[in-house]
Amino acid sequence: MGYLSEEALQNLKKYAYKGVDKSILSKHLLNPFWTWFVTLWPLSVAPNTITLSGLSIVIFNFITLLYYDPNYLTGKRRSAGSSMDIFYVGHWSLFVSKFRCYRWVRSAFNAILRPLTGKSMPSKQARRTGMAGPLGEMFDHGCDAMNTTLEAIIAAQALNLGRSWWTFASQVATLANFYLTTWEEYHTGSLYLGVFSGPVEGILMIVGIYMITGLFGPSFWDTGILDFLHLSHVSLIADTIPNIGLNETFMVFGAFGLAFNIVSSYANVRTAMRASGKSTTQPLLLLLPFVFSAGMQLAWLSHPQIDDTAPLVKLHSPSFISSSSSSAGFTILQSPLFVPFLCAWGLQFAHQVGRMILAHVTQGPFPMWDSVWLLSIVGALDANLPRLAGISPIIQSTPHLTALFVYATLIVSFITYARFCTLVINDITNFLGIACFTVRKKDSEGRWRDVKDDAPAAKEAQAAKEK
Repeated sequence: MGYLSEEALQNLKKYAYKGVDKSILSKHLLNPFWTWFVTLWPLSVAPNTITLSGLSIVIFNFITLLYYDPNYLTGKRRSAGSSMDIFYVGHWSLFVSKFRCYRWVRSAFNAILRPLTGKSMPSKQARRTGMAGPLGEMFDHGCDAMNTTLEAIIAAQALNLGRSWWTFASQVATLANFYLTTWEEYHTGSLYLGVFSGPVEGILMIVGIYMITGLFGPSFWDTGILDFLHLSHVSLIADTIPNIGLNETFMVFGAFGLAFNIVSSYANVRTAMRASGKSTTQPLLLLLPFVFSAGMQLAWLSHPQIDDTAPLVKLHSPSFISSSSSSAGFTILQSPLFVPFLCAWGLQFAHQVGRMILAHVTQGPFPMWDSVWLLSIVGALDANLPRLAGISPIIQSTPHLTALFVYATLIVSFITYARFCTLVINDITNFLGIACFTVRKKDSEGRWRDVKDDAPAAKEAQAAKEK
């Protein structure tokens, strides 16, 4: 037996995708485009391959971020007295020129390619090839879960937020929205996309941010909202509304969006629970796993400063190792460890929601606990020992040891999620007899064979020729 039980595998046959998309942009603009664009893809291309190509675009984008801004300093030159904080080659002018080039590469790449692998593309290809099923939803959600964290990190960099609590808040809001959508689908049996949704309007909004950053630079987003609207000279408005930056204004807008999604998601769940005669409050308890995991990450990231004046590594050590000429006052938030920390959390989140959507398609129990949290729990407790027990951290006693522990958490989280994906894909493909990355199915004798010529779109094309 693999990852899934025999009962769970049998329930896969009962699965049927249901979705509601109220997006005006999807209905009148993007959906007609995707309907035409998908016909350009050969029937030999599996829908999951298209999904993977969309994830690959985001990963490429993230790699360019790491190459041009490995320390996640955004467009700001920090005054910290360490070489690692200014791109350890030591030349600020080189950093600026590379960073400017990166902005253009990123904005152009996203503007052209992201809409071409839209949310509906894999599902349309699945119907064309006859490969639709629970595997596609699992794979799509799994890739989207990873996309969510990577896009949050990249967008925060484009908004010139960098190493800040705003960046952490943006990841909390982004992951919360994804969790809400998955939680809602688990209880209602349908994927709801509202008038404004992340997979459609959210992606286009992020593309717009990248384009603006490419044109005007990340410092543009530090412009005060009242200065941008030319209202700072109006005393009545200036005395009432704070002149916060455009990037912070965007975060406030995101908070209102999250509040709206919480209300609308619960309204849909409440309606579904009432229709089935079930409790309307019990589903709220299933929001606690996300609250716990986010609170755990918050506790770890807000750890007391680590004071250690002894130099840990030499001047030209790699930038991904937390080092400085003076490590007094060290925190994960204000170090190159911030991005690996967010990525570790993102992988843990992907594992969490992956198990949620697996429970949905197999009609299994909702996962309330995830063992992948253990390292983060240890990290949070250890880093906060000065507050909890008045003693120094045992594991993360120095910046160097903290770096090793954060990277260990990242590696374990990656391995755990990769193992989950591999086992689930193998179980589903073997049981349903449908391949993941090729248009093949098992025949009655259990042998894999190419079925692109039997695809619905191929039969329609053949019928049209015969006419």
